[in-house]
Amino acid sequence: MPPPTDPPTREAQALNLDAALQLLDQSGHRLPDLREAGKAVWLQAVIDGLCELSSRDPLTGLANRRHFELMLAGEVDRVARAGEPALVLMIDIDHFKKVNDAHGHPAGDEVLKHVAHTLQDCIRPMDTVARFGGEEFAMILPNCPPSFAQAVAERIRIRIQSMTIPISPGETVRVTVSLGGAFAPQWVRSSALLWVERADQQLYRAKTEGRNRACLEQPAVSLVSPEEKGLLFGTSQFQDFA
Repeated sequence: MPPPTDPPTREAQALNLDAALQLLDQSGHRLPDLREAGKAVWLQAVIDGLCELSSRDPLTGLANRRHFELMLAGEVDRVARAGEPALVLMIDIDHFKKVNDAHGHPAGDEVLKHVAHTLQDCIRPMDTVARFGGEEFAMILPNCPPSFAQAVAERIRIRIQSMTIPISPGETVRVTVSLGGAFAPQWVRSSALLWVERADQQLYRAKTEGRNRACLEQPAVSLVSPEEKGLLFGTSQFQDFA
């Protein structure tokens, strides 16, 4: 990021933005020229840049866990109100520790970045993919019918399995992933925590059954009356946006 042509205004200097500007500079975030933008526009750009940094994983560029959980809470509410199916996938790189032990942590970082890039290529604009922590990733797939879910998970698994990842000149590695998935209960006021826990249980099953596979929980089928649906709308925290 090139430094602004003019120094920040006294108001901006009073806010002690040195640390914030250094973070934005390190991330490659560009701020508008102060001569071409008013001080409010410049300060808003600083705020927007910091918000972007706070929601992204610095290694992979994916959404981080904080942003994932925020999106998940909104999706839980949407499923409860609209009754559309939505799938959460928890994705874990198999035997990732062996990559770090055999090739070093820089090689492990390359694996994480390549897996993240492939996962990003697998999703639709409406979907969310995040680095959940360590070698674990997570996806939110709105409006994903159960009849398509296994095919979606398998496509992701095969894409990762087919990758050849360069980790140093003349050296490559290949990895696989295990996936666990669960559907949010439709027309039911559930919680993001319970949803992720159920997907994690399926991920554990995929690991114990041999890894490099996808295990999905079958969604429960329930009939909800129009009156019950009305109650859901009446208690929704997002009802003003429906």
